[in-house]
Amino acid sequence: MTTPALDAIDADFPRPGSDVIARLAKLPAANIGDATDRLGVADSAIQAIWPGAQLAGPAFTVWTRPGDNKGIHQALQLARPGDVIVVAGGGDESRALLGELIGERAINAGIAGFALDGAARDAETLGEIGMPVFARATSPAGPYKDGPFRIGTAVAFGGVPVLPGDVIVGDSDGVVVVPRDLAEKVAEAAEAVFADESNRRAAIIADRR
Repeated sequence: MTTPALDAIDADFPRPGSDVIARLAKLPAANIGDATDRLGVADSAIQAIWPGAQLAGPAFTVWTRPGDNKGIHQALQLARPGDVIVVAGGGDESRALLGELIGERAINAGIAGFALDGAARDAETLGEIGMPVFARATSPAGPYKDGPFRIGTAVAFGGVPVLPGDVIVGDSDGVVVVPRDLAEKVAEAAEAVFADESNRRAAIIADRR
């Protein structure tokens, strides 16, 4: 089976409103995970590859052969500004799916960041240029560029199903996935969790005085 041509791929899928994404971006991933009954929390091995990286945006999905980044190059031509490129790479840690050069291209394209069920490299430089990347591992080994791949399909990412347009949020605790059609309800629920925890924290501090 051949890889679909770029013009055959539907990149015009629905995305949540920017206001909902902005609300989710302000919340800890842990609170969002609580609001999804912990079902949207990706494998804990997938973490930010540089300290302080944060991620929030609609998912632009790539399903690729482990260790191969041809699909990521194609996704960069189709993803919209603000999208998070989510790569189902089979959890392979032996070859980095991207590094500094793809990070620079992503910045030029306005991409919000990457979530990789696979490895990345050039972690320090990606931090210096401010491109958020969450990955299962880092490796200096470069990728293959042969395919096959699929773009814009449902994927399995760190044990969580992801559809195009689902909201991806990442912080120092890891990555959570919010279903697109539940994004506003999850934002409301996560805000309530955050408010409750903030009130309880304040009460504990007050009791110490």
